[in-house]
Amino acid sequence: MASARPEKSSRWYFGGLASAGAAYCTHPLDLLKVLYQTDIRNNVSMLQLSREIIRDDGLTALYSGVSAAVLRQLTYSTTRFAIYEIGKQSDYGKDSGFFGRIVMAAIGGTVGGFVGSPADLINVRMQNDVKLPPEKRRNYKNAIDGIIRVWREEGFRRLFAGASSATARSVFMTIGQLTFYDQAKYTLFETGYFTDNIGTHFLASVIAGGIATTMTQPIDVVKTVMMNAKPGEFSSIGAILRHISKLGPVGFFKGFVPRFIRLGPHTVLTFIFLEQLRINFGVLKSQ
Repeated sequence: MASARPEKSSRWYFGGLASAGAAYCTHPLDLLKVLYQTDIRNNVSMLQLSREIIRDDGLTALYSGVSAAVLRQLTYSTTRFAIYEIGKQSDYGKDSGFFGRIVMAAIGGTVGGFVGSPADLINVRMQNDVKLPPEKRRNYKNAIDGIIRVWREEGFRRLFAGASSATARSVFMTIGQLTFYDQAKYTLFETGYFTDNIGTHFLASVIAGGIATTMTQPIDVVKTVMMNAKPGEFSSIGAILRHISKLGPVGFFKGFVPRFIRLGPHTVLTFIFLEQLRINFGVLKSQ
């Protein structure tokens, strides 16, 4: 007999902890994804980029910006998971169904995307530093140093450069990951062949990762270019779209494969970590 439903619920902060752990594990893949999206060469591959980085800066360069990546998840993902979980466990959420969970995920994604924008900006910049000449690198010591320097050198508003695209991406990412993960997991339970175990969590998270990658890829490309731009480089969002479209429609899906290679494992690890936290340290539903 399959488990009808998990016996415990997640605590509001579990999503942030799980996402931070997953971000640390998958950071090299995320770094390569960012570099690939911002590279204007048409014939460069992910493998070539990794070789160039290791050749020029050593193996540790693959973890450039990891402090910002972890900080981003502790702000962005803690917020979006918390709003989604609190909403899902409320009286409204228990009876809302699939479309109700989409609404809760959209709200969580909106707030989380905005809250996480400063750390996201620093994350992109620290990752992109490794491909710049030494004299042009920003050389942030860590995520906090990066935030302070941007505030002092470029102004507070610059910390939220790309916040609109980051928020839009966050909405679709949260819907793709959280809503479709829950839906996939419950659908698997209903077949009678799956129980609340790591195999079910893995399969449901792979499904959610594929959906989330497809939904957010064009927005992610725009966000990456916007956050990595120098002040005044692009006059508007239209200028960024024209810049990306120079490669044709495929430009908006540049980096799809390396991004899925990164986002797939990140989504899988996030939900596996989250489920283990829920199973071992969650709140009993009867309480």
